[in-house]
Formats: sequence, structure tokens, C-alpha cells
Amino acid sequence: MHSKKLKIEWFCSHYLHQLRACAKLQSLSSGQKLHTQITKLGLQHYGPLPNSLLEMYGKCGTIDYALKVFDEMPRRDFVSWASILTAYNHAGFPRKMLYMFLKMWELDKLQPDHFVIASLVRACASLGDVRLGKQVHAHFVVSPFYEDDVVKSALVDMYSKCGFPEYARMVFDLIKVKNTISWTALISGYARIGRKAEAVELFRRMPNKNLLSWSALISGLVHSGHGNGACSIFRKMRREVDHGAGADPYILSSVVAACANMAALQLGKQLHCLVILLGFERNLFISNSLIDMYAKCSDLLAAKSIFSCISKRDVVSWTSIIVGMAQHGQAKEALLLYDEMVMNGVKPNEVTFLGLIYACSHVGLVSKGRHFFNLMVQDYRMKPSLHHYTCLLDVFSRSGDLDEAEKLLKTMPYDPDEAAWAALLSACRKHKNTEVSIRVADHLLCLGPEDPSSYILLSNTYAAASMWENVSKVRKLMSRMDLKREPGYSCIELAKESQVFYAGETSHPMQEKLVCLLEELDLEMRKRGYVPDTSYVLHELEQHEKERHLLWHSERWAVAYGLLKSAPGTTIRIVKNLRTCGDCHTVLKFISCIVQREIIVRDINRFHHFKDGNCSCGDFW
Repeated sequence: MHSKKLKIEWFCSHYLHQLRACAKLQSLSSGQKLHTQITKLGLQHYGPLPNSLLEMYGKCGTIDYALKVFDEMPRRDFVSWASILTAYNHAGFPRKMLYMFLKMWELDKLQPDHFVIASLVRACASLGDVRLGKQVHAHFVVSPFYEDDVVKSALVDMYSKCGFPEYARMVFDLIKVKNTISWTALISGYARIGRKAEAVELFRRMPNKNLLSWSALISGLVHSGHGNGACSIFRKMRREVDHGAGADPYILSSVVAACANMAALQLGKQLHCLVILLGFERNLFISNSLIDMYAKCSDLLAAKSIFSCISKRDVVSWTSIIVGMAQHGQAKEALLLYDEMVMNGVKPNEVTFLGLIYACSHVGLVSKGRHFFNLMVQDYRMKPSLHHYTCLLDVFSRSGDLDEAEKLLKTMPYDPDEAAWAALLSACRKHKNTEVSIRVADHLLCLGPEDPSSYILLSNTYAAASMWENVSKVRKLMSRMDLKREPGYSCIELAKESQVFYAGETSHPMQEKLVCLLEELDLEMRKRGYVPDTSYVLHELEQHEKERHLLWHSERWAVAYGLLKSAPGTTIRIVKNLRTCGDCHTVLKFISCIVQREIIVRDINRFHHFKDGNCSCGDFW
């Protein structure tokens, strides 16, 4: 009898060791073979083996197998519950995990211990549900486990991910032995909401930095729009850390994303070289980031080249190139790529459809845009976001189907924001539909807009309809709120330098040369039939003063600078923070023909490729 017990204990110890190895390596097939052997020996309910089987299936992401083991357990303890709840979290089902937790007392009369509480906090973090997270936190504070640092670290992570770094900091300060995980979570929380100084200071004070902490700071800064800061931290990391530590695909893709957001093509190319040097050119994660970067930096040929070199493309690869094509006005190519994607058996996601509807919007394919919206809802059972509805609204608005656009705005299951109403109002003005214009303007005015450009749009709309009382009301509101329009600027990148020009700038060291070139181009354009459109000048000036005012628009200065400083024949690339005005759009078409250069402008709406007197948008933007 004693011999049999020793034999069982030996088998149990052996299988425990093997199951832990399978869980660590996430080797499901080996784990299932072990499970079969354990069952044949009748040990499936012996000692700690059921919990080890449960943990193994959970870490392999097979929640169905884990649940089967859990349901067949004759007796479940805290470890069993912690394992099944962790399995749900690991498999990406936090809501199901919370539902499962509610059965803990009902089935086994167990109150949550510190491991279970930590799992609950992680589920709240995954859901971004700070309200529920606070309830779990309150339960933890009055529980016998209130000193547990693992739960506190989970709370720091939860509050950080939910955008409440102050709460995260309060919990962080209560942790006796602060580990790398809690430091990293807090740094990420500050970085992701744009509090760069605090994030960097915390990072500086962090005692033991690792690759994960560098990555959290860099990706957080990229997420909050601090691209320059993220690139600076990356360079610092390359200097301070062992050379091989910089060879991390996630960090590299984050910095590539920063270049995409800033349209920093030269820096993006340098990073591409580093990717090749470190041997990551075949990494799918990085390749997808490079496609997006080159597309957003207006080098569509490079984006296509990266895409064509990917041997096994996923939905992100296809979506990145489709969205890139759409943004550059190549709608037909984007739609053909979608067909090819589906033929290759890749299922589109919500972002894919956003890109497709956007493509239809910018070339006036109304029925096609409606088709993709319906396809997403009816065939793929996806719930459209506010962005999808706004994009479909744009399809109708740009094509002049204003009644349909207004109907969509009033019936969609989201409260349309100020930008959506302003977009419809802008379309009404463009298509000279006074009746709908006034109705939309009245609604927008009732919303109490905050964007100065909305007030300018309202004022112009009422002025066009000779509703001077309303014009006066809008101007009084603007005066009372002290609204100031964001200054327009254009950035041009040439080799290793970049220059930013602001509208109306009068202090540039090359001012004389730039004005001289712009005046020469203006004379040549007038010979070719250019007539300045002064309706874009919002000041009460004489006609010649209005024409002079147009000359100071930032994109013209950027183009002139590019013509003077770059090699003949090279493409001029400009990034603008506002929508390109109609007069500048006409001017850039003329200039591209006169100087025989391609000029690419990325404005707030889309890309414009000016070449030989034409624009890729077909004057539809």
C-alpha cells in the first residue's frame, strides 16, 4: 500500500513538472497528450493535478478545455477559481470572466482571495471600466489582503489604462516593494495622456529599467502625439542600453508610427535602414508599420514596395495599404485591393471598411460607399462606430445628396458631434443649398460650438442668406468667448532639415527671395488665366489687399522655399495643419505645371498630388 502511494506521488510529481513546462511553452498538443495519460492512470482528480491541467489549458488560450476541466473538478479551491478567471482574461474575455466570478460564492461558497481580486482588477483594466475597478478597489481595501502588493500593482495598471494616473500614483505610493511592472504601468499612464514631463521624470527615477519600461514610455508618448519626444527617448535608449536591447520589434514599430504621425519621411527612412540592419525586415508587425509610415509620408511607391515583399499578409497589412491608397485619392486601386484581399481569404475589419468608405467619399462613389457600409453591417455583423457614420455622411455630403446626409445625421445611433454638423454645413454651402444650410446652421448654433472655424462657417452661411441679425449674434458670441482660430502652418522637410511657415509670417531670413519668387509665379499664373479667389479672405479689405493677403498663405511660402532649396525635378512634400483653401489649391496646380515639379500636400483631410496642372483629388476634397 505504501509502495502504491509512493508510485502515485512519483507520477503526480512527474506530470506536474511536465504540465508546467507545457504551460510555460504554451504547447497545447503536448499538454493534451499528458492529459490523456493522466486520465488513463485515473489521476485526473488527484492532488494538484486538476489545477495544473486547468492552468495549462488557460495559458494555451483554450478556454473551452479549461472550462471542461473546471466543471469536472469534484472540489474547487481558490487556486482553481484564480486559474479559470485568469484563463478568461488571457483568452480576451474579461466580461465572461466577470460573469464567471459571480458564480464563485453561488457554486463553492468562496469569497475572493488576493489572486482572484487581482484577476478582477485586470478584467476591469481590459474593459477600461474604472467605475467597476473602483468597486473592486473598495472591496480590496476592506479585505484581509489589503497589504498585497500584487493587487496594488494590478490597480496601478488599471487606473493608468483608464486614464487616471493620479489614482494610480496614490496606489503606487502605497506599494512597499515596487517592482518593474508597477513602475512601467505608472509611466505608461502618464505618457499615454500626454503628461510627458511627469512620465519622463518617473522613468528617470525608476531604479531598474528594462526593455518593457523603455517601450511603455516610447509607445505612450507616440499615443499622446509627442512624436518628437518618443524619437528622442528612442535615441537615448540606443545610446544607453546594450546594443541588442534596441532590437525590439514593438519599440521599432512605435517609433516608426511616430514618424508616420509627424510625416517625418527622412527619419522614417533612417529607421527603415535600422530595421534592415537589425534583421527585422521580415517581421510582419514592423512591415505593417512601415507601410503606414510611407503612406502617411506621401511615398506611396515605397509603401507598395513593402507590401509586395510581405509573404504572408494579415488584415493589418491589407488595411494599411488600402487606407493609404484611399488617402492619396487612388480609390479604384483601393477597391481592387479589397477584392484581392477577400479572394486571399483575409476577413476585413472595421478599419478596412472605414478606409473603403473614405475612398468612395473622396471620388463621389455614393452607391459603392453605401454598399460597403451595408456589407459591414449585414454580412460581417460589425457594429458601425461614429467614425463609420461620419464617413458615410461625408459620402452623401460631398456628392450633393444633402437630404440623405441630413437624414443620416438625425437617425444614426450616436449623438453627432460639432465636426459632423459643420461638415454637412460646409457641403451645403459648397452646393449652394440655402434651405438646408440655414436649417443645419441653426442646429449647429444651438449646440454651442467650440471650434472657431465653426463660427466662421456659421457667419458666412448667414451672411450668404442675408440674415444679418444672425451674423451679428454669431460675431457677438465669438467676441464674448474670445475665440481665436488656430494659426495655419505648413511644414516642409528637405534632406536633414525641416522648416515651418505660419500664415502671414513676415520674419523669415529668406523673406525677400521667397516674396520675389512668389510674385514671379503670380505674374506667370495670371498670364495662364489665374484669377485670385478672394472669398477665402475673411477680413474686410480692399480687393488688391485681399489678393496680397492670399500671397501670405503658409503653403505658398513652403512651396517657394522648396523650389529655392531643393534639387531641380525633386518632389516637394508639405504637411499642413488645416484644410487647403480653394485658392491655394488652384495656385498649386498652376505652379506644378509652371515649374514641372510634383507637389504633395498632406492637409487635415487628405493628400493632394499636384502634377502637370492637375490634382489627384480631381478638385473633390
